[in-house]
Amino acid sequence: SLKNQVNPHFLFNSLNALTNLVYEDQDQAAAFIRQLSKVYRYVLETRSKEVVSLATELKFIDSYLFLQKIRYDDKLKVEIETEGYEDRMIPPLAIQMLLENAIKHNTIAKDEPLHISIIAKNDRLKVENNLQIKQIQREESSGMGLANIKARYEFLSDQPVKIEKTDKIFRVELPLLTMST
Repeated sequence: SLKNQVNPHFLFNSLNALTNLVYEDQDQAAAFIRQLSKVYRYVLETRSKEVVSLATELKFIDSYLFLQKIRYDDKLKVEIETEGYEDRMIPPLAIQMLLENAIKHNTIAKDEPLHISIIAKNDRLKVENNLQIKQIQREESSGMGLANIKARYEFLSDQPVKIEKTDKIFRVELPLLTMST
């Protein structure tokens, strides 16, 4: 049940974005549908897996970010550096949950872009964003996303998930695992 936490608002927001695209740019709408299909296919294919390779997860993240960048354009900036760690393992959807949390809780505007970095180093995956907390939260946070990730790692590894929050950044470090699927 821990793995079944893809936010229903994501689907709602995606369909709203698609509605606008259909009228504005049919080619982009078709590309959007293909990427949305890849996202949900990945969710279905990995729901019974405990871990996937980082390369597999990042391929999914490319599709997820394609959808988010349609919505936020150049206001969402993402840097990914994982060379040399592609074969390491991670629980499926862990990165997506962290990205979704960053997008959900922070202001994303032309004069306040959201910067997210995903960097693998020293056997850990660091997902970090600049902190610009929304003044008015549209939806209350249940805190389930981070609790979900921590619980999954407690089951898989003795290496802890590290969470750090300052007045400027929010960072989560995930252990990169060496087990097989």
